[in-house]
Amino acid sequence: MLIGNLTVVQIEAKLGIAFPDDIREFMNATHQERFDDVAPGKWHCAELPFVMVCGDMAIAEKIYNSVKDKTAECKEQLLFSLQEKHENTNI
Repeated sequence: MLIGNLTVVQIEAKLGIAFPDDIREFMNATHQERFDDVAPGKWHCAELPFVMVCGDMAIAEKIYNSVKDKTAECKEQLLFSLQEKHENTNI
């Protein structure tokens, strides 16, 4: 179970670092408020546990790569997770 819907500003405060301006704008434009069924090209960040659920690998890599060099400065660990799509197939 995930609890919370953190904004970019709240994530920055919790991490103790700032995202680059272009990534902050990108994240504001691609934030999804609900954590269930995160769409491709979207992300959702829960507070408990502190995890960012990404709708696809491209968005996860873009956000992660923008701050990976700042991990030593982070006050908390942010986990990244991918939303997996499960298709029902009738045989």
